[in-house]
Amino acid sequence: MSTNVLRTADGWWVVRGDRAVPVDTKAVTTAELIADRDAVREAALSSDPGTPVADLAALSPVTTPCRVVAQMVNYRSHARDSGFTGDIPPAFFRKASGSVSGPGEAVVRPSHVRFLDYEIELGLVMGAALPVGTEVEERDLPTYVAGLVITNDVSAREIQLTKTQFYESKSYPTFTPTGPYLALLEPEDFVHLLDLRLKLSVNGELRQDRTLADMIVRPARALTLLARFQTLDPGDLLLTGTPGGTALKAPPKPVEKIGALLPPALKWKSFFKSQARNPRYLHSGDVITATIATPDSRIDLGEQRTPVADPR
Repeated sequence: MSTNVLRTADGWWVVRGDRAVPVDTKAVTTAELIADRDAVREAALSSDPGTPVADLAALSPVTTPCRVVAQMVNYRSHARDSGFTGDIPPAFFRKASGSVSGPGEAVVRPSHVRFLDYEIELGLVMGAALPVGTEVEERDLPTYVAGLVITNDVSAREIQLTKTQFYESKSYPTFTPTGPYLALLEPEDFVHLLDLRLKLSVNGELRQDRTLADMIVRPARALTLLARFQTLDPGDLLLTGTPGGTALKAPPKPVEKIGALLPPALKWKSFFKSQARNPRYLHSGDVITATIATPDSRIDLGEQRTPVADPR
């Protein structure tokens, strides 16, 4: 069974139901904690009654700086929403690790951003170095992946689309809420990955709801493709794509064809004029709730609940 670990300003905790037991470790970073799994196991077996989880202020269980890499258009439902047909070539992009924030911290909308979008994603936390040239088979996943986290790949859509700039549009501070738990997996847990269901709601309205079975490039293949050019180290984070249901959707094909004939400035002006009527983008005061779990709760990454705020 997986073991859920929570991080606070006071250190690391093993979560047991609605209570948490401190981990006796000197680990400061996620990589150091992963290397001290014995301390985690001791806390999980401890007779300490622990502290109510509700009394703890959770920080991101992924410490920074670290590499944050993400897969683009990696769920069939998202590909349909985005207007893709046929084979989808695997693609990756980087996010600044300064975008990583805690599971209850407000997502802050930059003042120049109007079209702020959500993307629930399963995050893989590396447990071992992945050198360039590594080939990862399904059976190898426990060697390289230590655990899982909930992430939200928050996106400033007008920057992403008009500049074709993924790095900027997804890297503002608070644009990668992470946690609350780092689920450290045992080798036998990996066969249950495809049962994980990703669910995201805004103000109680369900927006995204899919299992990993909808995924196009699954984790072992993704790590192999990424290792063609990118090294990963323990504690690094790979976001594995989002399912359909985001605010942004491709326009109908006839509209898209007409837009392609327009000068770029006019095309985007027309597109965002139509998007301004879309009520699904995030606004100050909204609350995003995200969960990832298997039906039997064998793997349960907890609940991430983040408000949206305007800059002060």
